[in-house]
Amino acid sequence: MTCAAERPLLFLDVDGPLIPFGTPTGRPQGAAVDTGNPLLTRLVPGIGTRLLALGCDLVWASTWMSEANDVVGPRVGLPTLPVVQWPDAEGEEGPQGLHWKTRALVEWAGGRPFVWVDDEIGGIDRQWVAACHPGPALLHRVDPAEGLTEVDLATLARWLRTIT
Repeated sequence: MTCAAERPLLFLDVDGPLIPFGTPTGRPQGAAVDTGNPLLTRLVPGIGTRLLALGCDLVWASTWMSEANDVVGPRVGLPTLPVVQWPDAEGEEGPQGLHWKTRALVEWAGGRPFVWVDDEIGGIDRQWVAACHPGPALLHRVDPAEGLTEVDLATLARWLRTIT
């Protein structure tokens, strides 16, 4: 059994995975209704419980930054989570096509196993992480039109079982 300090990390983006960009008519049953930000109506309230059940340490990896804890987390059933602080956009250059989040997430992980759930992950990110991160990592791209689905959650759970 893995102790808490060794638990894998799950870096979670908001826009795309939790707030899908598909048509609102395709919104999952039970999605929240909100009169403020219209995108928040696309959040699925129970998804937080499903993510917590994966047995990893969740971390916001979104441009929502700490606002994810105030606005998104309570609507999906997540407690206050750590937030990745993004480096200055003028930081080190990487290979062409490397996502601007990739280096920061590998640094934040500090060698711990991690899953990165985002809708903007590409092949260059996977190659760079495989070459530069000493531990296991799963870079899981979510279809931004659908958001995080049951199939995605099953994929994450299956991979996490292989490393714990």
